[in-house]
Amino acid sequence: MARKKKKPTEISVEAVAPVVDERITETIEKNYMPYAMSVIISRAIPEIDGFKPAHRKILYTMYKMGLMTGQRTKSANVVGQTMKLNPHGDQSIYETLVRLTRGNESLLHPFIDSKGNFGKQYSGALAYAASRYTEVKLDKICEQIFGGINEDAVDFVPNYDNTMTEPVLLPTAFPNILVSANAGIAVGMASKICSFNLAEVCEGTIQILKNPGTTPEEILDIIKAPDFSGGGLLIYDREQLLKVYETGRGSVKLRARYNFDEKDNCIEITQIPYSTTIEAIIKKLGELIKEGKLKEITDFRDEIDLNGFKFTIDVKKGTDIKKLMARLYKLTPLEDDYPCNFNVLVDGSPIQTGVIGILKEWIKFRMASVKRELSFALAKKKDKLHLLLGLGMILLDIDKAIKIVRETKSDKDVVPNLMKGFSIDEIQAEFIAEIKLRNLNKEYIINKISEIESLQREIKDLEELIASEAKLKAYIAKQLRDIKQKYGVPRKTQIVYDGEVEQYTEEEHIDNYAVKLFLSREGYFKKITLQSLRGNDEQRFKDDDSLRVELDAENTDELLFISNRARVYRAKVNDFECTKSSSLGSYVPTELKFGDDEKCVYVVKFKGSLPDSKIIYVFENGKVSRVPLSAYETKSTRKKITGAYSEASPLVAAIYEDSPKGTEIMLVTDGGRATVINSSLVAEKSTRTSQGYTVISLKKGQKVKDAFAVAASPYAAIAKKLKKTKIPTTGSIFDPTSEIKE
Repeated sequence: MARKKKKPTEISVEAVAPVVDERITETIEKNYMPYAMSVIISRAIPEIDGFKPAHRKILYTMYKMGLMTGQRTKSANVVGQTMKLNPHGDQSIYETLVRLTRGNESLLHPFIDSKGNFGKQYSGALAYAASRYTEVKLDKICEQIFGGINEDAVDFVPNYDNTMTEPVLLPTAFPNILVSANAGIAVGMASKICSFNLAEVCEGTIQILKNPGTTPEEILDIIKAPDFSGGGLLIYDREQLLKVYETGRGSVKLRARYNFDEKDNCIEITQIPYSTTIEAIIKKLGELIKEGKLKEITDFRDEIDLNGFKFTIDVKKGTDIKKLMARLYKLTPLEDDYPCNFNVLVDGSPIQTGVIGILKEWIKFRMASVKRELSFALAKKKDKLHLLLGLGMILLDIDKAIKIVRETKSDKDVVPNLMKGFSIDEIQAEFIAEIKLRNLNKEYIINKISEIESLQREIKDLEELIASEAKLKAYIAKQLRDIKQKYGVPRKTQIVYDGEVEQYTEEEHIDNYAVKLFLSREGYFKKITLQSLRGNDEQRFKDDDSLRVELDAENTDELLFISNRARVYRAKVNDFECTKSSSLGSYVPTELKFGDDEKCVYVVKFKGSLPDSKIIYVFENGKVSRVPLSAYETKSTRKKITGAYSEASPLVAAIYEDSPKGTEIMLVTDGGRATVINSSLVAEKSTRTSQGYTVISLKKGQKVKDAFAVAASPYAAIAKKLKKTKIPTTGSIFDPTSEIKE
């Protein structure tokens, strides 16, 4: 039986959604901007209470679970309960919880008392145990985090599925935003807030409460510098710290702390910078040893145990430990910068501000929280006073109250009848009606209403406190003093000053020895030891190439390579590997990353030269400029210097002058003429780009084709016949193979 052919499916034109043109800016605004704002506001940037939403949800869940007191509970239990507030996965919740624990050592004042393996802040490889194996409860300091949370100190909002509420902020009684280190990357912005010592922060806040006009310099004298849970050393740079305190941007330099064990001849690193890890240090140290740059070190190992952090470096006997550590600080993460970027959410908007700005914003937040908390207490006391005043009314005639209750036929009429009989309101009447029969005696009622006077005083004090900004500030200052006394601890990060810091000088760690340097006309450079030159001083060059410069130098000297594009490149002799005479050497434009079509024309010693050394530039137009070598000194250590000489005419040669009496130089033109002068005839110019003075006059269309120092040329014997004592000169007819003619 033949199959019936299926009819092709017909698609209705009306069923296809029309294609609508839309600008990409509109698409981004509708789809990407909400995501970006959500990341900024609800995830990555901490708020003025010092917490991100994820931190807040975990701590509040633990608070609601009753973990302020009692025994610890499994971390898995906390993670599961937190998911009622946090819709993210259990692993991300647990990772956040880990950082808040005492065991992880990330915070100066951890919020979670922990038991079990929670990893370590200073190690990326030391993994924390699964949540089913660890136990947690809230640390004692959380009393200062949650104080007043049940007394309307902060706003509450519904959770993601409207089944419960959670606080928008936590009413922290101290500036936790500066005490707990925090970092986050949002969309288009990031935040990285270093931690400060709690006692110092409390004192600094009290100072601003007393005097809002306190300057950053004054605060810096109180809050001396950041303080990190990992300890270490902080190199004090007052100017950089002032920048951080004023703007919220900058960095602080941290160093590891170490001891030297003379018995075992080893360095024991006991604390490292907060911003690095032991794995990063081990990796870098291994690379340097492999490259042969740390020959003093024989071994190193991680000795972290239950006693804490310890990293040991074995060294050779006789090693200068201070110099070795200065080198390690320079070359490894044992010294590291902690970048500061104080982005904080205030009233839902991100702001970047310094330490003083953050403290002022926290004071505003805290004053509002305290005022709300006190207003809640005031309302409670007023309600109680209102009830007691009603109770005082029945003291006048207890029998009447009993009679009203007894003679009332219906239960619902008891309260109205009491209201009518004693001229009290419904709340007071309800309170009286609920008093037990055994308490309807004079003694009980008198004892109760005796509280009225003290309540009235308390209400008056609270009303005055709430109404007075000065009293509110004094109240907050007292809380801060109590917190400082109870929870304040000495600084963990030790401050060291520039004078106490062993500085690393690279030259001190470079093996120094005498070498010969050779530069060819094509730009090939050789560094050859004197031992290698013995009996083999014939240099190999490429075809059509020859020697341009030969220098005696030391391995620690610094060099200036001069290019044909009016640029000078700085390099060190040590940057080049030793080679042999038979080698072509290193191609300078490649080694020093010259520009396209840029060639090396000369090299001079910079460091290692005489103080009055100069460079003589000879140009095609017959002019010569004489520039002191000191003109190439720079404040920075930049490798490339532009505007090294005048570009008005192409450069023919650069010649080094190291004598106060000048150097005999020879200029040769393409017109068959030459002249020899002493360079002292050319006045010295401190400006590098000076066009110089005309030394040899040229006919139209002619140019100088070569120039060199006479002493290093094959023409030293005939130089006297070419020498001139005045400039400019027309030179002499020059034919190396015949007599010289005027």
